[in-house]
Amino acid sequence: MSHAQAESVIKNIIREIAQECAAKGHSISETMIAFVVKAIVLDPRNGFNVDRMLTKDDVQKLIKLCVNRLLDTKSPSLETIKMQVYFDMNYTTRGEFLDEHHSVLESRLAPVSREITDSRARTAEELESLYRKIVSYVLLRSGLGSPTDIKVVREATAALQSVFPHTELGTFLSLVKKDKERQLKELTMIVTGIRLFNKDCGKGGEGIDDLPTILKEAIPATTKHIDSELQSSQDMIYKYTALIEDMDVKQQKAGVLNPNQLREALYNARQHEALLNVILSDALTCAQQLEVLDKQYIALMEQLKATVQSKTAIPTAQVYPLFISLSKLWNSFQDEIVLLSVLSNMIANLQPFLGVHEELFPAHVIQPLLSDLTVKSDEERITESSGISMNPLDFGNQEWYFPETTANYDRLPIQYHGFCGFTIATRDGLLLPGNPSIGILKHRERYYVFSSKEAAYKFAQDPDHYVTLIGEKAKQCAELIQLLELHQQFSSVTPYSQAQTSEKLLMKPITKCNSSTQTDTHILETNIVKSYEWNEWELRRKAIKLTNLRQKVTHSMQTHGSHMRRENFSQVYLPKQVGTQTKRDSATNVPKPQIFLSGLRGCGLSKPTNMVKVNLTRDVEES
Repeated sequence: MSHAQAESVIKNIIREIAQECAAKGHSISETMIAFVVKAIVLDPRNGFNVDRMLTKDDVQKLIKLCVNRLLDTKSPSLETIKMQVYFDMNYTTRGEFLDEHHSVLESRLAPVSREITDSRARTAEELESLYRKIVSYVLLRSGLGSPTDIKVVREATAALQSVFPHTELGTFLSLVKKDKERQLKELTMIVTGIRLFNKDCGKGGEGIDDLPTILKEAIPATTKHIDSELQSSQDMIYKYTALIEDMDVKQQKAGVLNPNQLREALYNARQHEALLNVILSDALTCAQQLEVLDKQYIALMEQLKATVQSKTAIPTAQVYPLFISLSKLWNSFQDEIVLLSVLSNMIANLQPFLGVHEELFPAHVIQPLLSDLTVKSDEERITESSGISMNPLDFGNQEWYFPETTANYDRLPIQYHGFCGFTIATRDGLLLPGNPSIGILKHRERYYVFSSKEAAYKFAQDPDHYVTLIGEKAKQCAELIQLLELHQQFSSVTPYSQAQTSEKLLMKPITKCNSSTQTDTHILETNIVKSYEWNEWELRRKAIKLTNLRQKVTHSMQTHGSHMRRENFSQVYLPKQVGTQTKRDSATNVPKPQIFLSGLRGCGLSKPTNMVKVNLTRDVEES
């Protein structure tokens, strides 16, 4: 069967499943159905062979299994898959969300912008209508108040008139479309900056919310709510883990609780915990971004006040860039508000997927079973195994990394979402947190952590065997594919959000670094001994010299020819500077010849031409 035929068959199967579910009163998305179809086909217990074509009986069997699975209201596994599909369909990274948000705003403003740029206003009424449209566009784009509020419109109109009076409409209409759009955006930012500045000075700000203050209150409230939800999910996780560990040893509680449902409920709570941690990370990023934006906003406002200082006229080249920067900062505040709102909605929308816990494992059933058990948190389990580490020499052909010798160990792409792979493989999918301090095993460019030293030793003896066992378990419990991040083993059911994280696999452990140290020869300059000698042979030479001097006597003598000698000085007169002159300068002047000719114009045809030559040269005596 070709790829196109296979896609057509799958679409028909998904369509039939959706119709049967709708006939029974359940509306289910095609994405959810497609995930369940792949999960059921992967499960070897259902007997489907992916290497051969599906017969009609296989198709009917698949449809029946999918419908039964999708309509099971008491399946923690199904609720986990729904949670994963919802998160995958609605969550994007911070950068992608902001890009999409801006593109949506542009698409919504496009009709208003097109109406302005395509205008061919000529009469006074048409020009006035165009100006009102520009004011509405500025308000819609800036998000500072409603275009239907009279006070807001008046304030925005006054701000716009200060930078773009009615007389400029003619010049605006003569521009090409792209220049018009660019000028509209610039006008919006300048007007926004002016209104924000006026609000800070107490002279306006109608319809403008105090976004920095709102964010300072909303972000801590959101993080507190996420922490509360996390604590609730972790309490369930710790209780379920304690019960499963006890049931593996003692079977008497298996009659009260369904072990398979309990494991599925554990996966559900673990998935909820993982998604909340992702949202919490984004909320903390919002808090960090708010702190930076708030400082920049305050500094820019102070700079604006210092530039204006009650002046009646300010060069636009100085103040317009400040207004534009102020507008961009305010847009960033608006982005944080929208992002925080989306995160809060996602937290609320994840809550219904936990409803199965109270239905299957109510508190009055779980609490008596925990009376004789010790419920341990993940932190307590990691603390118990701290101080125990692997000996890399026991496995000479394998690489082990430890937190104290690996600079970026906390950013390594640990397999199975940080859970112990040996426990998952040998204890029917039990999820226990791994402790990196025991040792991080590198096998086939992947990194594994373990909950105990014994688990690490056994897993390291045959990693491929345990990896295969975990893959088989994931086929039976499809929700483990996303929870344990098995997107490389099961690329056909890899969600978009996890496919984007495949770049993390390129991270390499950093166990070596370049470093250098330098020690000063003399820390204190004042303590340097100039006569210090490090060479003991030089010291020996000086000692011998001093010893010889002790046996020497200094002699002096004086002669008759030298005892009367003294220093003599003599002085001479230096030659003085004299000058002589042997001749004198003289000069002669000769007359300059000058001659004047008259009568050169002629006398016409009636008289002959009579030229006269006059010598005007002066005599030598006269000169």
